[in-house]
Amino acid sequence: MGEERAYWLAWAQISGIGPVLLRRLQQQFGTLSAAWNATPSQLGKVEGFGLQTLEKVVKQRSRLNPEQLLIQHAQQNPHFWTPADAQYPRLLLETPTPPPILYYRGVVEMEENLGNIPLVGIVGTRQPSEYGIRWTRQISTALAKNGFTVVSGMAEGIDTVSHSAAMKAGGRTIAVLGTGVDVVYPHKNLDLYKQILTSGIVVSEYPAKTPPDRTHFPRRNRIIAGLSRAVLVMEAPIKSGALITATYANDFGRDVYALPGRLDDIPSQGCLKLISQGASTIIKEIDELLKMLGAIPQLDVVDKSAIPEQSIVPSLPPELQQVLDAIAYDALPFDLIIQQTGMNAGSVSSALLQLELMGIISQLPGMRYQKC
Repeated sequence: MGEERAYWLAWAQISGIGPVLLRRLQQQFGTLSAAWNATPSQLGKVEGFGLQTLEKVVKQRSRLNPEQLLIQHAQQNPHFWTPADAQYPRLLLETPTPPPILYYRGVVEMEENLGNIPLVGIVGTRQPSEYGIRWTRQISTALAKNGFTVVSGMAEGIDTVSHSAAMKAGGRTIAVLGTGVDVVYPHKNLDLYKQILTSGIVVSEYPAKTPPDRTHFPRRNRIIAGLSRAVLVMEAPIKSGALITATYANDFGRDVYALPGRLDDIPSQGCLKLISQGASTIIKEIDELLKMLGAIPQLDVVDKSAIPEQSIVPSLPPELQQVLDAIAYDALPFDLIIQQTGMNAGSVSSALLQLELMGIISQLPGMRYQKC
């Protein structure tokens, strides 16, 4: 699987090759590494690979070395999952368009990725009323106290309220960004971003340093819906990104709930539309909502003991943890580990030896190291 993630990354660099075509390649060839080595005539048998797409693949593929690309990419993006990784969020992987690369930053909780902890998306307007703020805060608090993880987009308004309330209640939250995981947008949410990193995670399909772009935010809404077992729309005008998330949620077979409001309230028009169309269930009161969410059929529990995940290791001294964090699941050269950590060679060498003795990493020929 370590080799395969390099090919997910490589294919993702080719223009015109998105999640749908990647799924078809995987179905046709079994692995993306096999697809990478396929001839143009073999690729032409895959639905969606017309002449122009084939020309792009042949031209751009010749310029890429997947293994070298992985090492170079990891210098700026040390933490990411591909569908080849067992750590990739299970529910998101089951959607029609899972991101080929999902970058993350923060504290990973594998039980969330495996689907053993229910995730609930909360979305809404950037300009909520006091009514919307009050109900979002109360519901996010109740969810956090009852073992749910709150997923939202770290935008102004409802997103910010939901993240903040969940953390204040001692729960976890996941922020899905439309930028790189190292870019804070809006900047006024810098403190919120830092707080999320201490107890939750931020994720994105965009690599480090990617700035905000208006086309990114509608696309990231499918990730919010894909990660979540259910999506709550708190307040949303008729033209709202929250309704895009609700549409994705319905398409993915997720439960959708909407907070009703007054007929003449602009921020509630989108919610009222969802309710009138039968596209969502009305949120009436919190205890009933918790009961309905608790009744969602549970996924088959996955045993995380079989999953190689960096969070499933003993508590380590800071220096050892720093070195471990720098190592991807594919082999990383000694020099690059030094570069990633900023530590001197002696300290890195000592840390690597200790981690190897603990059975957490292994050394390969050529002074390369990878996680076990």
